[in-house]
Amino acid sequence: MATMVEHAAGEGARPAADGRDGKDLILATKPFAVEDTRRSWLHVLSTLAVLGATTATALLAPWWTARAAAAVISGLVMVRVFIFFHDHMHGALLRRSSVAKALFTVVGLVLLTPKRVWKETHNYHHAHTAKLVGSHIGSYLMVSTDMWRKMSPAQKRMYKLIRHPLTILFGFFTIFIGGMCVSAFKRNPKKNWDSALALALHVAAAATLIGLGLWQAYVFGLFLPLFVASAAGGYLFYAQHNYPDVDVKPRTEWTYAHAALESSSYMEMGPLMRWFCGNIGYHHVHHLNPSIPFYRLPEAMAALPELQQPGKTSLRPRDIVACFRLKLWDAEAGKMVGYPD
Repeated sequence: MATMVEHAAGEGARPAADGRDGKDLILATKPFAVEDTRRSWLHVLSTLAVLGATTATALLAPWWTARAAAAVISGLVMVRVFIFFHDHMHGALLRRSSVAKALFTVVGLVLLTPKRVWKETHNYHHAHTAKLVGSHIGSYLMVSTDMWRKMSPAQKRMYKLIRHPLTILFGFFTIFIGGMCVSAFKRNPKKNWDSALALALHVAAAATLIGLGLWQAYVFGLFLPLFVASAAGGYLFYAQHNYPDVDVKPRTEWTYAHAALESSSYMEMGPLMRWFCGNIGYHHVHHLNPSIPFYRLPEAMAALPELQQPGKTSLRPRDIVACFRLKLWDAEAGKMVGYPD
């Protein structure tokens, strides 16, 4: 991964505040791309313990309100577990552990992010973030105002559907079941067999629980947590590259470092949400060097001046609304805008 990042930095990245740019800036982050294995396992095991406790509460609490609340919290904890999976796939977390490899294989199946399709699409996303053409694999499709004017009505409807808030809210069905499982398997059944396996396991779990009359166990123990995790993850991924200060470049002007620092947001969060989201709000740091473990991202940002003035967003309602209003890249204005109609 480090080799890919250094190669992608290339020449011509916009100079940073103290003169470091491109490869030099990426090299400055390398000391933070060293994990503490003991610390990594402590994060993983303690989080799985919390997930076990919230799941048990969702299954066993005597009041449905308590079960629903526990299920929502379980969903947020699943977001954190997903960040561990995400970091492991980048080689940033427990890369050499065979136990971790088996664990995160199971996590990928449970969270409907099978390893094969995730690795293919997410690595492509990192290598092509914020290119005006070609960034749609592993991310949300983005077009310019000029491209929009040339699209057919059917293409415009599909574009609106892909970026609609309801598509993200129902990401359990649209993004994960539809995109990561069904579409991936149909595209390449031989390669993406684990996408079919993930879907089959979920169908089997739902059919078994509901067939035994344990529909509440399915709703509160599995469906609602995954629904919350999918919606939260879908929005985080959207807002990390669709925020008011984003800067998008055509392929001829695109550089890896610029895409990391100017096209990936810093999402301001409180301590609790930073814990649930595994520091993924430090997204500009992560995109600059995805080999940095999640727990060292704040350290890297604090140590490097070039990383301390990113474009920002947050989970405040007004910022969520502002991000959802951004639909098209207006190259002339140099910013994202809404639909002209």
